[in-house]
Order: sequence, then C-alpha cells, then structure tokens
Amino acid sequence: MAKRLFDVCCALLSLIVVSPVLAVIGALVWISDPGPIIFKGMRVGRNGALFHILKFRTMRVRPVAGTAVTVRNDPRITPVGRVLRKLKLDELPQLLNVLRGDMSFVGPRPEAPVYVALYTPEQREILRVRPGITGLTQIVYRDESELLAGSNAEWMYRTVAMPAKLSIDHLYIEKQSLWLDLRIIALTAAAIVFPQASALAERLVKADDAGAARGQVALKPALNEPVITASKDERYG
Repeated sequence: MAKRLFDVCCALLSLIVVSPVLAVIGALVWISDPGPIIFKGMRVGRNGALFHILKFRTMRVRPVAGTAVTVRNDPRITPVGRVLRKLKLDELPQLLNVLRGDMSFVGPRPEAPVYVALYTPEQREILRVRPGITGLTQIVYRDESELLAGSNAEWMYRTVAMPAKLSIDHLYIEKQSLWLDLRIIALTAAAIVFPQASALAERLVKADDAGAARGQVALKPALNEPVITASKDERYG
C-alpha cells in the first residue's frame, strides 16, 4: 500500500512538472516523422495481466529495411527518437501507466508476451509485482540498443540477455524496500547525466551472489563481457 501511494503521488507530481516538456517532445516527434506521437506496445504486468505500455514514438512510421531487433545506428530510429532514447525521455508517458496501476516507478522491466511465454516457473515469480519504469535492470542495460548488434540478435537476447536481466529482477524482488527504490531512482537520474553511474547499479547487483546460484546466466559475464549482440525491438517504438 505504501509503495502504491508513493507511486501515485510521484506520478501526479511528475506529470504536473513535466507537462510542458511532454508537449514539446510530442511536437518534435510529429515534426521529425509525421504520424502517431505515442507508441503503444503490449506488455505483461502484475499477475500476468496484459496492458499497453506507453512511449513516445521513436521509429519511423514508414517501414525501413532492418532486422527484427533494435541495433546500433538502426535506420528505423528518427533523429529525434535517437535523442529521446539516449536520454530515456521516450519513457515519460509511462507516468500514465503508473497512475492507471499498470506499472510502478521501480520494478522489473515489463516484457512482451512472446518473451514471457519463454519464462521458467522460477522466472515467472517476477510477475508477482508491478513492472517498473526504472529498476536495476533498466540502469545496467540502459544502452542496450547502442551496445548490441549482430545477425544472431534474437537468439542472443533470449539465451543470454533475458536470463541475466531476469536474475537481476529476482534480486530486486528479494531486496525491495522504499529505501532501495529511492536509491534506484537517484541512480537512474545520475545515469542519464553521468552514464558511468550505471556501474553503481552493477555493484548493487554483485553485492549479492544469490542470482548467480539460480541455475540461470551468471551475472558477471553477462554484465561485463561483450557477449550480448542485440536487444529486442518493438516496431515504431
């Protein structure tokens, strides 16, 4: 109850403060590539409930040749969209998802149904909580689409990146508290201005070795070695 009250109050305040920014970004999205301003993607939320995640559209409406995943220098991303993704401003409409109860400020990153269908019973435990706009996983993998590329992108996401991210989400669920949420929100803001701040999130993860004992992907290789080649994508997202 306390977490939900915190989410609602912060979402309302944030929407009031950033409303002028939302209007400017919306105009820039349309000018950059006329079409829908908001992208709606199907996601799996708490207890498996489906919902539409809201984002500022960062991809071109007209199809452009490319892979099924977002890769470095993806031609489908508009110039404005590239900046929005870098600064994570495309996520601001998710404040409405928080108000509606679909999401929380902090929590596991919501996945598309096609990926949730691949979860093991243990991995599905993260569906016990609301997904979040930000979280440890989102900070550690904040530049996923910039860092990752490769012809075997989909396979690498499913077999390497996703299990590693789910391990981090499990650690968050085990340790979650209002104090931890506040630390994660502060780290999120710091990582936008100082990308190296994401290393602090990695330290929080590595401080607990429980994730590496789950029979999933070991955290250290997944986080520190350039083994992941691509991230999942949403058309027009």
